[in-house]
Amino acid sequence: MGFFWWGIFPYIVGTILIVASVYRFVFRGTSWHAPSTEIFEKKWLKIGSLLFHWGILFAFIGHIMGVLIPIEFYESIGVTDHLYHIGAIAGGGIAGLMVVIGLIILLIRKFSNPRVKVHASFADYFTVIWLIVVAGLGTYMTLVYNTTVVAYEYRVTIGPWFRSLFTLQPEYELMTAVPLLFQLHVLSSFILFAAIPFTQLIHMFSFPGRYATRAPQQYRARDGYKNSRQ
Repeated sequence: MGFFWWGIFPYIVGTILIVASVYRFVFRGTSWHAPSTEIFEKKWLKIGSLLFHWGILFAFIGHIMGVLIPIEFYESIGVTDHLYHIGAIAGGGIAGLMVVIGLIILLIRKFSNPRVKVHASFADYFTVIWLIVVAGLGTYMTLVYNTTVVAYEYRVTIGPWFRSLFTLQPEYELMTAVPLLFQLHVLSSFILFAAIPFTQLIHMFSFPGRYATRAPQQYRARDGYKNSRQ
């Protein structure tokens, strides 16, 4: 089972992510977007969206620093394990709380606002709830597990395993001794990746490259248009 979850499952997820995303872009290009519900409610959307997006950006940077950058790099520049974990707990904890709080606000907004609720699909609810699961596990690991149990050194297990996936030689045995909580966080993250092509999260792969050269869109108030004709 260890070989399947840590040596095969990641590639299944990667295949689904790539093939389904390409299919959606080619054959369902008009659905490649995340429709805004700002017209129905602005206040809580602004708060929740800002917290989530800034938090997920900081969390993404933190994961790059902890998973993609080898521990040897930090040792070479004089960053001790203790100093690294203090920064990871502080920065990762704040980022995680921002993500979780922002998502909870957005979820409550979907349930409580009738106009937003009627436009929300199953995929929308799944996305927010599953993101809460993933981010919640990560935040708990950072703020609770690492401060009350042990500051787990994932840079010598999860990091090398994840990097080995890109060489097509997965060192799956590194993940067998990883604490269950961390394993669940990784697996739930992969499930989220597999769901991206089927949800509004697909817009994360979009880059508005033509925005700067696009012709401006002009809007006129209906009353002003009538008055100008008179």
